[in-house]
Amino acid sequence: MAAAALRPLRANLRHVGGHQRCRTFINARIKWVRDPYLDKAILKEKHLKPIISLKNQILSSPSKNLPLSSAALLKPQLGLPTTALGFSQKYPSVFRVFQPGPGLPLLVALTPLAGILNKEELSIHSSRRRDTVDRLAKLLMLTRGMKLPLSVIDELKWDLGLAHDYVTSLLCDYPDYFNVCGMKDQSTGKEMLCLELVSWRDELAVSELVRRERENGDSGERRAVRIRYSMNFPNGFALQKRVRDWVEKWQELPYISPYEDAFHLAQSSDQAEKYTVAVLHELLWILVSKKTERRNLLAIGEILGFGTRFRKALVHHPGIFYTSNKLRTQTVVLREAYRKDFLAEKHPLEGMRHRYIHLMNKWPKRVESGPDSRARKRSRFPGGRRRVSNRGGLTHGRDTGLLPDSEVEEAHKDDRIKGQIRPELRQPSNGKTSSH
Repeated sequence: MAAAALRPLRANLRHVGGHQRCRTFINARIKWVRDPYLDKAILKEKHLKPIISLKNQILSSPSKNLPLSSAALLKPQLGLPTTALGFSQKYPSVFRVFQPGPGLPLLVALTPLAGILNKEELSIHSSRRRDTVDRLAKLLMLTRGMKLPLSVIDELKWDLGLAHDYVTSLLCDYPDYFNVCGMKDQSTGKEMLCLELVSWRDELAVSELVRRERENGDSGERRAVRIRYSMNFPNGFALQKRVRDWVEKWQELPYISPYEDAFHLAQSSDQAEKYTVAVLHELLWILVSKKTERRNLLAIGEILGFGTRFRKALVHHPGIFYTSNKLRTQTVVLREAYRKDFLAEKHPLEGMRHRYIHLMNKWPKRVESGPDSRARKRSRFPGGRRRVSNRGGLTHGRDTGLLPDSEVEEAHKDDRIKGQIRPELRQPSNGKTSSH
């Protein structure tokens, strides 16, 4: 395994010697231009991850419901942007908040529609297991020792399309692929758990760009080494002429597969930068959404030994990578994978996530009618206050009045809210919902 992990350079590296020490990048400021389509692709997923996290936490309970007080304690781990009660009420088509009996704490459960989507999501995870295993193996093959800390993989599991319990539901079934081992953290000296690829797999050591060349019939070694990157720019973006000239020359440099070890190249050379871009491109292509938070890429870059080279490559090549500042973070998107705000090739799991988004934006049909019912539809008020109503999935309605979400949650903690629930709307202790 050690010999395989070294990944000796193949014959195509014979062609790159003349470019090892050459550095010609123009010292020019490259303007960042907003891409509204890719920003929209990111904004569409607002609150999706915390919704899936809360859903999984609810389903991990034997009773398939969760006390709101427990959800409040898990707020940081679940990534909830507001209080547990406020977040659950914000999406009444996904979550149902109820009180099982007088004097009992409030619980949150999934709606029937959310339960149906969860079953379909589990079916996709089950049917795509081999695809998931291959992508995870390719990620590990990009590293020099074929291993990554589990903490890093946990940060990427959403983008990789891994199930939340992937360690027990996936890794344990592929002992010939993966091994969980210990590793010392170089910065702290502490032991940490890592995921290791048991053995190198030649059939997977083919980058997406090389695969396309082979599909197009250009399987010759010399042709494959001249692969160019697809570049797309938003409206209003224009490179300076000297930068365009540099990019054109850079495109003509030999392509080195990200599954090769090219760390012998001078770090400041253009050829080394093209290799860095190859690794970044393959990393993003492995992900089901073809995007991830910038901090995830930089963390992997440090582990792989690229240092600041990932950061520089993202700045130097805005036609290949786009960095969005939406949702209070920075997200790197692989441009060529998108057509406007949609993925050109959508993974089944991405299609499933868009069904969750559709459900998030759907409001349950109301049984009541009349002026009082129409008035209760207006849930937003100046100052960020919300009327707690049964549209929000809580079985007590108008008696709570106008309260900020934080005060409603605090009231629940003090059990003051329990007495405000109308008896006729409480859920019977046998679990059946009262008719109203």
